[in-house]
Amino acid sequence: MLKYLILVVQNTLTLAVLLSMLASLSRISGEAKQKQGLRAGFIFGTAFALLLAILKSQTVLINREYWNIGILSVAIVSEIFYCVSIWGGLGKIKPAARGNISRAIYFVLTAALVVFVLPDIFLYPGQFLLADESLFSTDFLFKLIGYLAGLSLVFVSGAALSNTGSALPQKIVRGILTIALAVTIVSQVSTILQFLLARRVIPMSKGLFGFIKTTINYSDFFLYAIMAVTALLPVLAWLRSRHPEDNSTNPAGRRKILALAIRQRRWCAVLLAGYVLSIFCLTGVKAYDEREVVLSPAEPMNIVGDEIGIPLESVSDGHLHRFVYTAQDGVEVRFIIIKKNANTDAYGVGLDACDICGPTGYYERGNNEVVCKLCDVVMNTNTIGFKGGCNPVPLAYTMSGGNMVIQTQSLEDESRRFA
Repeated sequence: MLKYLILVVQNTLTLAVLLSMLASLSRISGEAKQKQGLRAGFIFGTAFALLLAILKSQTVLINREYWNIGILSVAIVSEIFYCVSIWGGLGKIKPAARGNISRAIYFVLTAALVVFVLPDIFLYPGQFLLADESLFSTDFLFKLIGYLAGLSLVFVSGAALSNTGSALPQKIVRGILTIALAVTIVSQVSTILQFLLARRVIPMSKGLFGFIKTTINYSDFFLYAIMAVTALLPVLAWLRSRHPEDNSTNPAGRRKILALAIRQRRWCAVLLAGYVLSIFCLTGVKAYDEREVVLSPAEPMNIVGDEIGIPLESVSDGHLHRFVYTAQDGVEVRFIIIKKNANTDAYGVGLDACDICGPTGYYERGNNEVVCKLCDVVMNTNTIGFKGGCNPVPLAYTMSGGNMVIQTQSLEDESRRFA
């Protein structure tokens, strides 16, 4: 749940902020063609991003690295043209042609930003059903809730920013948007350079390496910088709403102005709350979600000759039990045992590893849930001991005299998984 909440906020908030600022500036200017370009660019970009997501998931035709380089190159060029246009770069062009050029810039810029971000967002739901999970499983529901919560937080923050910016002078919004785009361009250039260096298209240099290293280590700060500069908008809008211009000549007009000021302050509060929640998701919640899970210690077992004996009474409480066998090559081979149901004598026995995630191990969480440490998938206890998905690799055993008996050779054969 938390994983997808964090991913959605981290990957879409910058897009939401930039699109909201573009919408605010087009609304303030009152240019219909700018609004048309923004709307058409968003629709086209969303449709194209969905197509890319489908092709990536169903075919091998899409190499996202190459696609991203092309999309980011278009985005950078359109961002530069956009900044030039809003600061008077199109002043000498005839009004009709200027409107068409402005619409084209809005279209290309919006489409490029959307196409770069949304394919991965569309692909996230397809990751919910890994390891043969059911659509009706609790784990799937939690992941879906986290995904939708992230989208909701980003959408509300974007809507609040758009409404807040629309109440401010054009010059202020234009300046803040220019700074936000400049920060975005630096991040986009860094992404392109990483690819070109990795493919050895351009030679490595000390200065270039230092730039790439810094941008990678502090990648989240690009988003924080954009949030910080755009946070000036609700502050300024709040101050302006405290003393609104009253040009009305009757009580009804003054009440309307007062109502608009109150509504504006509410949007400011929503935006700041959205930013605070977003930062909390990207810091506190992320730290909690990525905390290191410590596997439970190994329990004692009896080794006689080529057999390991484990008393059933020690593993029949329905909880996860972990054991470690040291193979002849010195590798510690872990395996787990859990009783599947209190009303039966069935046990789930397997290595503390799977064919997908390797030897990262499993741990017990909450109400006797067995969870993969790496991918956070909750196992169906009844399937432990069977092949498939993220289930533990099955381990053969027999029952004898109230003990579970496992052959040491079975563990010797699997030592390579833990080497």
